[in-house]
Amino acid sequence: MIIIAVTAEGADEPRVAVSPETVKKLTGLGATVRVESGAGLRARFSDDALKAAGAEIASSAAAAVSGADVLLKVRRPSVDELRGLKPGAVVAASLDPYDRAGLDPLAGTNASLFSMELMPRTTRAQSMDVLSSQANLAGYKAVVDAASLFGQALPMMMTPAGTVPAAKVFIMGVGVAGLQAIATARRLGAIVSATDVRPATKEQVASLGAKFVAVEDDEFKEAQTAAGYAKPMSAEYQAKQAELIATHIKTQDIVITTALIPGRPAPRLITRAMVESMKPGAVIVDLAAERGGNCEATVPGQTVEVSDVKIVGPLNLAGTVAVNASSLYAKNLYAFLELFFDKKDKSFRIDWDDDLVKGTLVARDGKIVHPSLVPQSA
Repeated sequence: MIIIAVTAEGADEPRVAVSPETVKKLTGLGATVRVESGAGLRARFSDDALKAAGAEIASSAAAAVSGADVLLKVRRPSVDELRGLKPGAVVAASLDPYDRAGLDPLAGTNASLFSMELMPRTTRAQSMDVLSSQANLAGYKAVVDAASLFGQALPMMMTPAGTVPAAKVFIMGVGVAGLQAIATARRLGAIVSATDVRPATKEQVASLGAKFVAVEDDEFKEAQTAAGYAKPMSAEYQAKQAELIATHIKTQDIVITTALIPGRPAPRLITRAMVESMKPGAVIVDLAAERGGNCEATVPGQTVEVSDVKIVGPLNLAGTVAVNASSLYAKNLYAFLELFFDKKDKSFRIDWDDDLVKGTLVARDGKIVHPSLVPQSA
């Protein structure tokens, strides 16, 4: 019998790696699901609800992981949690793999570590893509929070007393979070514009009823990697784009920035001078705050004011809608774990040559093995 352990996250993480729905599905595969008592409370998954779905409730994290074959987490687990697992156990979590100081001690436990952020961006992997599921919620929540802080109405309203003008919302970075931010701002009635260096996003922006803003030169036409991420742009292009953005941003009421390249500091898109040029009462929500921020004035984890412009630097925006975020994250993990189960005999086998396994496996047998990380350890 395969034992799957789930432990509570830290004080700053309200999400949990399992839901009643996925407990039922995992037990249906033949696994025993052991959840630390209280692990799901901040996501409104009570011990009783998880137990009713088929989970065993453990009195502590140590009891949950004791002898387990698999550990599911949202954030990186502690070394102590891994030491309680079976030798060579599977760990699936958002491991922040580019932080080698935190990853290397985990690798030393001999667990097989799978970093869910490294899931390949392929059609087959869509149901396992934790970055997309969480970014989608973050994009939505960024607009809702910005609208609350803005202190004015977003849609145009025609009343007998006069017309309330529509607010202008500018989305910088049109990935999953950016697309959801566009859609949410449009639903709220704002006039929406968006920018991205990837040419494929122009059509996506237009399809959502927003205006696309970018310097569309030859470099722009080649500005996307095979994996669908933005390429780092030349200094010349960045200067031209910054000039265009500086002019555009002066007229905007709300700006949502979402630009990130995996493993790199967040690109700086908004200078302090741009902030100072904005209207009094404008709001910037910087979804790249965890990696230093897209805005020069961002303070990670805080809301600050510069020239009467509020700049919000959230560190875990998906976690503020923990019920939905946990449900989606748990489904991502279930879809991934399902690869390891033979549904006929309910055995647990890992195909180490599977593209999704190779794409997410960062450590095995005490060694860092992911191609993007190995050169750093040489």
